[in-house]
Amino acid sequence: MNMALPNDVRLTNAVANTVFVLAGLVLAAALVAWVARLPMFALRGIVVDGELSRSSVATIRANAAPQLQGNFFTINLAAARAAFETVPWVRQAIVRRVWPNRLAVTLTEHEAAAFWENEEGDERLVNVQGDVFEANLGDVEDEGLPRLSGPDGSAAQMLSLYRRLQPLLAPLQADVTALRQSRRGSIRAELEGGATLEIGRGTEDALAERTERFVRTLPQVLAQYPGRALQHADLRHNDAYALRIEGVSTLVAPPPPVRPKPAPRPAARQR
Repeated sequence: MNMALPNDVRLTNAVANTVFVLAGLVLAAALVAWVARLPMFALRGIVVDGELSRSSVATIRANAAPQLQGNFFTINLAAARAAFETVPWVRQAIVRRVWPNRLAVTLTEHEAAAFWENEEGDERLVNVQGDVFEANLGDVEDEGLPRLSGPDGSAAQMLSLYRRLQPLLAPLQADVTALRQSRRGSIRAELEGGATLEIGRGTEDALAERTERFVRTLPQVLAQYPGRALQHADLRHNDAYALRIEGVSTLVAPPPPVRPKPAPRPAARQR
């Protein structure tokens, strides 16, 4: 015959079971903490991988290693990633644990696309993604990089505009050496050889259209002044642009586009 246990006995058993479980969890946690602090899990090495051309592995380790805290189990991978990304020329770091006491780090470097100057005159670099980053400007070997400037946060926009205008200005046989945006948003281009273009304000499409129209019609204007080089052009006028050529300043209305002559109509046949 089964007899039900009194309520106080059942309560005592439940409390005892709970205490045993909690004690087991505490002991397990203590054991894990003890194991995690064993010397065998202290970080013994950092394996660095990636296509590196600007920084040596030794330099990267020397810069980032002092910022790493913890062992294999306790190190904060996000903080470790941030430590490696503070190294000059490092754009992105991927950090993972390698059992039992190492870190594997895969790095991606910045690829410089242009020099950047902010409104305070500080010089930095812009990568091909349009991000501004700090590095030793003397490490840049490509002397042909353009110089961009503008308000803070406009680097990506200016790089995109440069990529749009450079091929449009190619017929002038002068690369864009600098592209600058004023506080009011007006764009100024400086060309190889010293000529400057005041392109004005507007969307990227509008600026490109204005530039393309200028480049298309300029040869017809310069033909009237043989042997004289362009020094300055102001494209901000409606349906015209102001030019300063060596020894000449003038406001020019672009010639109308040449329209093809209509084909002659066939003569009517006589019956």
